Amino acid sequence: MLQSEQNLIELCRVSNEKALEQLHSNPKGLDSPSVNRARDEFGPNEVAQRQKPGFIKEIAIRCKNPLVIQLLVICSISILMGDLRAATVVGGMVILSVILGYYQEARSNEAAEKLRRMVQTTTAVVRDGKDIEVQMSEIVPGDIVILDAGSIIPADLRLLTTKDFFVGQSALTGEAMPVEKQAQPAQLMPKNPLELTNACFQGSTVISGSARGVAVNTGRRTYFGSISEKLTLQDPQTSFDRGIVGFTWLMIRFMVVMVSIVFLIVGITKHDWAEALLFALSVAVGLTPEMLPMIVTVNLSKGALAMSEKKVIVKKLNSIQNFGAIDVLCTDKTGTITQDKIILEKYVDVANRSSEDVLRYAYMNSHYQTGLRNLLDRAILDHEELDVEKTCRKVDEIPFDFQRKRMSVIIEYEGSHVLICKGAVESVYKACISYQVDDEIHPLIDVIKNDIMEEYEALSADGYRVLAIAYREFPCDKQVFSVADEAGLVILGYIAFLDPPKDSAKPALDTLRGMGVGVKVLTGDNPLVTRKVCQEVGLDVTKIITGDDLMDLSEEKIQEVAETGTVFAALSPSQKQQLVEALQKRGHVVGYMGDGINDAPAMKVADVGISVDSAVDVAKEAADIILLEKSLQVLEDGIIEGRKVFGNIIKYIRMGASSNFGNMFSVVGGSYFLPFLPMAPIQVLVNNLLYDFSQIGIPTDTVDPEYLLSPRKWNIENIRRFMTFIGPMSSIFDYATYFLMLYFFNCNLFTAPGATSEMKTYYESLFHTGWFVESLLTQVLIVHIIRTQRIPFFQSNPSPGLLLSTIVVMMIGAVLPYTPVATMIGLVPLPLSFWVWIIGFLFTYSMLTHLVKTWFFKKYGAD
Repeated sequence: MLQSEQNLIELCRVSNEKALEQLHSNPKGLDSPSVNRARDEFGPNEVAQRQKPGFIKEIAIRCKNPLVIQLLVICSISILMGDLRAATVVGGMVILSVILGYYQEARSNEAAEKLRRMVQTTTAVVRDGKDIEVQMSEIVPGDIVILDAGSIIPADLRLLTTKDFFVGQSALTGEAMPVEKQAQPAQLMPKNPLELTNACFQGSTVISGSARGVAVNTGRRTYFGSISEKLTLQDPQTSFDRGIVGFTWLMIRFMVVMVSIVFLIVGITKHDWAEALLFALSVAVGLTPEMLPMIVTVNLSKGALAMSEKKVIVKKLNSIQNFGAIDVLCTDKTGTITQDKIILEKYVDVANRSSEDVLRYAYMNSHYQTGLRNLLDRAILDHEELDVEKTCRKVDEIPFDFQRKRMSVIIEYEGSHVLICKGAVESVYKACISYQVDDEIHPLIDVIKNDIMEEYEALSADGYRVLAIAYREFPCDKQVFSVADEAGLVILGYIAFLDPPKDSAKPALDTLRGMGVGVKVLTGDNPLVTRKVCQEVGLDVTKIITGDDLMDLSEEKIQEVAETGTVFAALSPSQKQQLVEALQKRGHVVGYMGDGINDAPAMKVADVGISVDSAVDVAKEAADIILLEKSLQVLEDGIIEGRKVFGNIIKYIRMGASSNFGNMFSVVGGSYFLPFLPMAPIQVLVNNLLYDFSQIGIPTDTVDPEYLLSPRKWNIENIRRFMTFIGPMSSIFDYATYFLMLYFFNCNLFTAPGATSEMKTYYESLFHTGWFVESLLTQVLIVHIIRTQRIPFFQSNPSPGLLLSTIVVMMIGAVLPYTPVATMIGLVPLPLSFWVWIIGFLFTYSMLTHLVKTWFFKKYGAD
């Protein structure tokens, strides 16, 4: 427990006078010098906020990505080697992806900022004996704060006076019911400061009544502030971040090995180390999936745009993929599963049978009371509108107070003055001597009283908030009533309230389970209410785990409990965070959905934090995704979109990794036994650029329905396997092309005795052209084989965008040797007979790759 929380608890245990004395205050409030001294000591009443980096710093942060660093290194070496064309291509890709990512997230964050609700920014205080309005940020410890219905609690307060005072703490605790507060010193030392009955906490709201309190903790020292402090820390790595980093280091390790081998082979066999370095650099560019940042960003941006049409705002682009990868969704109860609205669920007599008399008497009590109506009164009046004015007339009222915990109204009804009492069950029972069943009244003897109380206890155990309704009839000549008249009452029955589940909750949870996403409820509400709600939506409530159950468990045991448990209740914010981290350590990708202050730490550490536009600001700050509709059904659309995005990203990674691996495997062999380089450095770059251009349609591509059925996570080992199995398929046809060009098209004459320099140049260029065309066409065509687990074109069609980009690149590759541009990059026209061979190669390569791909997915799966 923090020292500031301990101080608040100690002040709540002493008298008002002692509390004021310790805070150097008094009932007339602080004077100006005291306010200035307190502000100098404690600072403004503002919670910690994460400073958003400026444009330059944000770009620098994005450039720390390992893949971007790799590309920048290649770009720098290209510049040093004088290869400006390569530097321009690689540098342009980096700039485009970084700027595009920054722009998209900046636009989303701007939209999120507009969603921030305009909350009350001033509060009433007593200073120098006068009631004044000040900015909330100007509140200091010792200030006397005036609270009325609708006020937002501006600091952690010790209450001094209260009148019918109810506070909503759902943003802090998750409990939907208003909490009664009073000014009397606390008798017990609670484990959780939120349980203090004479304290209010920053971020909660006044539901009804009025009060005065002295500010104890402000700013970062408040309960709210201690949670906000955690949100300023650096974001933890998410599943998406770990996947990108893992793939990047896989490619870096592979590139270092391959480039070193190529450099040594070319240098040793060709005896030109400068040419070897330039060629090795081209190989490095060829091995680098330089389009990955742009492909990822465009995919994520497209996903963000699609989700915005479904009333979802994406604050952090990477969270879209995490959305699709989650296999566990942790959610708060209030407002997500429930309606976040108290309703009158039952009105029963003492035998637990539905009773219209109980409803009518409860309605008349709430209708005629003159005090501020709390949530329970409004629930009674909203349940059913009864016309009581024609048959009743109000005579008097006995207001609510915390000692009695009940209130009464007296009405003229059916020839008598009837006192109708409503309040806490135990308190009302103390005033009763009889009970009524149907129209018969019986004495309330102890045996019967115990039986009747069992009905009340059964309702409470079922998660209901229960009030008792009792009455007593008086002659019409009695006009003035007092608390003393609340005696000799007849207990009529009970009214039971609940924050009920949304109609959409159960179908939405069933849908999520069908999509492979397990749902766990993490709430601060009490176990009884939680059990009732979760049972109604079909969650397993066999074992509800509470915050107290977690207190003394080891880290390993908490992981086990987090894995096996479904419903967790009475949790503190730190315990919610602890459970999310435990699930992540078990290998799960975890989403967390919440809207309260107590949800913010868990949202912060989750792979994707999900909030709603009506959430408290600190929850929206911690969120990666903000829903404009507070519904679990919106999550289904988001998860599907996330899986589509990941599916298209992984397509590019598989295509690029396997294609580059195959080509460079061919380069290593060719560099060893060929009398010249397999391809000129500029040709490697142009080939790579054209192939990359063919991939720009991937973000628009369709994703097979079966791929969307289950969560998709990064599996670097599977990507490595795919690259290892599929890559050599292209090498088979690369080597076939080598021998075709050497022995069918006579490029081996390069080494023939008496070959002139013109002949050598021609045969070398012819060889380069043949492999350039074959390499490009096979790479681009195979995109359509790898993009689906089905039979391409027959069972799965590409998007028009991808089809167009691949056709255009293949046409460019086929036509390029016959254009004026060919001489600029060392290409020459190919004989017509070459195309017969290439068509055969393309057909055979497609069939072979499809067979290997099908075998691979059956053996290793799609992840």
